[in-house]
Amino acid sequence: MKLYQTVKDSDFRLSETEHADLYKNYEQEDTTTYTDAGELHKIYMDESKTFQEWEGFGGAFTESAADVLNRMSPEKQKIMMEAYFHPQKGIGYNFCRTHINSCDFSLENWACCETEDPTLTDFNLRRDKQQIIPMIAWAKELSEQDITLFSSPWSPPAWMKTNGQMNNGGKLKDQYRQAWALYYCKYIKAMQTEGITISALTIQNEPAATQVWDSCVYSSEEERDFVRDYLGPTLEKQGLGHIKLVCWDHNRAEAYDRAQKMFDDEVASKYVYGIGIHWYMGDNYQNLKLINDIYPDKKIWFTEGCQENGPHLGDWNVGERYAHSMINDLNHNTSAWCDWNLFLDENGGPNHVNNLCSAPIIADTVNDEITVNPSYYYFAHFSKFIKRGAKRIAVCTTTDVIEATGFINPNGEKVIVVCNNSEQSLTYALHHIDKGSYITMLPRSIHTVVI
Repeated sequence: MKLYQTVKDSDFRLSETEHADLYKNYEQEDTTTYTDAGELHKIYMDESKTFQEWEGFGGAFTESAADVLNRMSPEKQKIMMEAYFHPQKGIGYNFCRTHINSCDFSLENWACCETEDPTLTDFNLRRDKQQIIPMIAWAKELSEQDITLFSSPWSPPAWMKTNGQMNNGGKLKDQYRQAWALYYCKYIKAMQTEGITISALTIQNEPAATQVWDSCVYSSEEERDFVRDYLGPTLEKQGLGHIKLVCWDHNRAEAYDRAQKMFDDEVASKYVYGIGIHWYMGDNYQNLKLINDIYPDKKIWFTEGCQENGPHLGDWNVGERYAHSMINDLNHNTSAWCDWNLFLDENGGPNHVNNLCSAPIIADTVNDEITVNPSYYYFAHFSKFIKRGAKRIAVCTTTDVIEATGFINPNGEKVIVVCNNSEQSLTYALHHIDKGSYITMLPRSIHTVVI
């Protein structure tokens, strides 16, 4: 058994730590030694009961992230990229996102076809080639595993929209639904020409939000009909029927309604792999369970989450927000988890409408310095140890003070992640078949136990 821990106000950062191995008859011992810090908590794990198969962890290749990377010295760029993607130095990212056309974390509004022409003759990846594609290519070179890449549009080109601009919501004009469906296909094929495989698409980022940045609004019915009548059939006709389509790509709060509208339509549903969720409007984890209970053949992906309102340098609460979301999303049948920007600068940007946020790695582009935020280490406690193809196992706790989840990797290794967000040290008894161990957790800490 191995134990790794990250602890606030200490030198423990994903640090392998001494521990007592699992052993039989451990409950017959006098537990006084183990409970000096308070109540003894218990975690039960049962690897004979398995649930969803894991598809990957990662973050987003945005234009802003690439721009930040390119403003750093070559030495710091190497450190930053290896931190996510190097097989030993990195934390196992293998499931990543990028954007079709610009998003808020772009340097400005731009599209792959600015010419009003439904045949898309002028479609090109000129902007992607400047910074985004080179960053993706570098990640592929560093990683020893395939990186699953999915792409999301924030807005069609301005000429396709009812408001005549990429920002401030608006809708896709009816006469351009077919052209917009073809647009996705041209993007996938053009990326393939550049050596970048797109495995999946979300239909629209945050389709219920009119944002001051790149956005486009769809009702549940409009998203369903676009998939059923245009996007799904066009992908098939273009030889891209294997591309996974993910609907919604917005908050958990309204996820069930979107799932119901899409998946209850037999024709639309056949094109859609699953549903994407964000965390910006409450927890609402019960909605994920409901979706899985009713539509067990559909996958749930966490497609975006970040801490809003600036870079939050060294903020422990942000790391704990990640762990709380990840544990509960995983325990409610999510099968992939993708962070937002890989890198942001000292201001939490660049962002072309000043929607500044945080990222696990913040780069001071003025002084060429890197800050690795607590969120990086919290994320690593999952992504470095839970492998693609793992299956979630039954894990439960006897307390609300700690949260936990567990997986069994394809090689048979068991991974348990435990988070203590309280200000108290505590001891938990980890029960595995007929063995167990007492493990002490420091305040404001996270453990990964590998068996």
